[in-house]
Amino acid sequence: MNFLRNTFAVIVGLFVAGLIITLGIRLNPSWVTYDRYTAFEQWESVLKSVQHKPYFFVALLISTGVASTIGGVITAIIVKYAKVAYAILIGFILLFIAMLDIIIFPYHPTFYKITIFLTFFPFAWMGGKITEVIYNRKKRVEERLALLVKSVQSTIKSDQKED
Repeated sequence: MNFLRNTFAVIVGLFVAGLIITLGIRLNPSWVTYDRYTAFEQWESVLKSVQHKPYFFVALLISTGVASTIGGVITAIIVKYAKVAYAILIGFILLFIAMLDIIIFPYHPTFYKITIFLTFFPFAWMGGKITEVIYNRKKRVEERLALLVKSVQSTIKSDQKED
């Protein structure tokens, strides 16, 4: 059952990351040179049209960083164990797809080719860590609350014995 849950988590994380990257590409209407909602079906023509516009690739880097963070958070929320590892897996898969994109389509500037390594893993790791910190804080609050309830119950019992 954990295998299905983890697989589902990775698929959902990748879907959300893809959706965020798509929204990042659609930020500027001049970049939209395709008919459908996503640019991935005509990716080569999109890259040709923005080949000499470095701000497109800056926006793409920012959207991939945000996408890998949010995809990592969502994946880490869904999986039960090894939250940071599965978030990093999202970063690895996105980096693999980006590397295939660079290998297949030669229209990327050099700064983009270098900086994708600096976006996917750290941002996906950060997404996993965000989830881990939230869950650890939640556990500490629950433990303190349980301790407080136990203390109040013992105080009530001791007051009842005195009466």
